[in-house]
Amino acid sequence: MFDKVLIANRGEIAVRVIRACQEMGIATVAVYSDLDREALHVRLADEAYSLGGQTAAESYLNTEAIMDVIARSGAQAVHPGYGFFSENADFARAITEAGVTFIGPPPAAIEVMGDKISARKAAEAADVHGVPGTSEFLTSVDDVLAFGEEFGYPIAIKAAFGGGGRGMKVVHAAEEAADALESAQRESTAYFGRDECYLERYLERPRHIEIQVLADSHGNCVYLAERDCSAQRRHQKLVEEAPAPNLPKKIRKEMGEAAVNVALKCGYIGAGTVEFMWDGESYYYLEMNTRLQVEHPVTEMVTGTDLVELQIKVAAGHELGFTQKDIKVLGHAIEIRINCEDPAEGKFLPSPGKITKLRVPSGYGVRWDGGYEAGDEISQYYDNLAGKLICWGQDRDTAIARTLRALKEFEIEGVATTIPADIAILEHADFAAVNHYTRWVENDLDLTGVKSGPAAPASEEDDEPKVRRDVKVEVNGKMFDVSMWVPPIAGGAVAAAPKKRRSAAASSGGSGSGQVTVPMQGTVVKVTVEVGQEVEVGDTIIVLEAMKMENNVAAEKAGTVSEVRVSPGDSVGGGDVVAVIS
Repeated sequence: MFDKVLIANRGEIAVRVIRACQEMGIATVAVYSDLDREALHVRLADEAYSLGGQTAAESYLNTEAIMDVIARSGAQAVHPGYGFFSENADFARAITEAGVTFIGPPPAAIEVMGDKISARKAAEAADVHGVPGTSEFLTSVDDVLAFGEEFGYPIAIKAAFGGGGRGMKVVHAAEEAADALESAQRESTAYFGRDECYLERYLERPRHIEIQVLADSHGNCVYLAERDCSAQRRHQKLVEEAPAPNLPKKIRKEMGEAAVNVALKCGYIGAGTVEFMWDGESYYYLEMNTRLQVEHPVTEMVTGTDLVELQIKVAAGHELGFTQKDIKVLGHAIEIRINCEDPAEGKFLPSPGKITKLRVPSGYGVRWDGGYEAGDEISQYYDNLAGKLICWGQDRDTAIARTLRALKEFEIEGVATTIPADIAILEHADFAAVNHYTRWVENDLDLTGVKSGPAAPASEEDDEPKVRRDVKVEVNGKMFDVSMWVPPIAGGAVAAAPKKRRSAAASSGGSGSGQVTVPMQGTVVKVTVEVGQEVEVGDTIIVLEAMKMENNVAAEKAGTVSEVRVSPGDSVGGGDVVAVIS
């Protein structure tokens, strides 16, 4: 077994892995960006090392910096969590070539399954077939248009080296293709460090069913029940549950065996998830995620397994120690992703900021996997998941009732969250009757009036920047170079000015005011209009990236653009005016 494990991630998944390691008697090494230097995962780990930088590209996607920390810390293994480098074969290979264990599948398996194109081919070789799609990377928008001509619309453009809905855009008509491809590539690069994309026919009303698999290096592979992840918005999951309700036993068994066959076919080792679409009659292979899933806790709750512990043991060369016949599913579990977003009557607007109060629910069958505490900051530069609420019940009705009780007990202030939308989902008759599907939240669920309470404004003290000072400190006669983060006034230090917001005014931005305001803090990635251009209500004015999600900021008034106050790369805050329509 390992003596020391480095966790190449942040947030709740880093905390989850650190806790598992602590229970196994394994020392932990955290890494952090400049923005995360006081984060919960840093506070909990035995050791913590700075990667520098603020954005993911500058820190958690910086291979050279992470490799340097591995060498300095003496870590024997690396757990990648999910997102970032978790499905990056080059990173896994760099780790293993350095003589360090990658707690995940072999690089070759990641290359096959992490690349969604080759994964489709591997699945077909295992006689598991998906929806119609491409087997090559997109080279231009012409590929999208040709696919639409052959198979019709809608079409899904998907990140070839990602998952979880990041970098996925749905094209409903040919005129949307160019902008959708450009947006998918930007999101894919921001989240996964690569921009390759591919196409699939987009199914209109499927349920999203996924199978948790676990394989060791001794040829053993099992599936640990299935999960239903059909309650989604923007192709990202809000609510997950295990087992999948109303799924025929025959289909459950076929899906499980198909998932195992896919894993064995690519020489898989570790925890992974094979995802399917189910339309009530047939199921289609979607993709395989070669990592731990965000929703793994519901599988743990109904099977009595610790998937992170098993990941670590398998990576250390241990056998599973159990077979398919030993796996029993008991009761029902539901996971709620507590995202820092205002449901905003269905718009789901990111809400970065400081958590000023956090009181999580408790009680029988209630679990909280969180990455933050009161006083911690939800940054615009990272994913907006604050944590996950998981509730178990002896049956689905009990699990729903317990989850609703826990959600209403939950208290979080300083940022808006998806909790009001989560309650609306669980209280709806369609969810109870399992009549929901992957687009149900966006197409059918009435979220009129469903919004989060206003986020508390940051105080001047909260906004006070800190600057880094490198100083020499003498300890017991030995000199050390030490970095300190201090207020700019300390020691006469002067803070470097952040990139200035280009908008000089803020507005309530009432409907039809002519002032186009942004609803949240973020970075302008695209300006779609110019001064003198005529626009209609609903036309996109800018594209704003916040928490690695792109948001279109639209005109609420028809007219002529008289001012554009921002450019790509500008940082803006909630309420800032980015354009004026006369």
